[in-house]
Amino acid sequence: MVTIAVRVKPGSSRTRVGGSHAGPHGPALVVAVNTPAVDGRATEAARRALAEALGLRAAAVSLRIGAASRDKLFTVDHPPPDLAERVRHLRDGSA
Repeated sequence: MVTIAVRVKPGSSRTRVGGSHAGPHGPALVVAVNTPAVDGRATEAARRALAEALGLRAAAVSLRIGAASRDKLFTVDHPPPDLAERVRHLRDGSA
């Protein structure tokens, strides 16, 4: 299992995954979603967007910490060997 720090930006004009935010859990991957932060809908949209951006099944990604916060920790069950590289590429734009 791998943990990924994420900063969610709800209410964006479009859903996108990329960029970095200096969050309380360390450098976080920015996930912007067009869903409002109401009743956990933005968290669910962020979970699905993160999974899609990483090329994973949505069921493989789950929320660990931060249900009511923009700063969240998601976990990935049975991560592929190159997951850290995928996250780094999205967060930092590096290969």
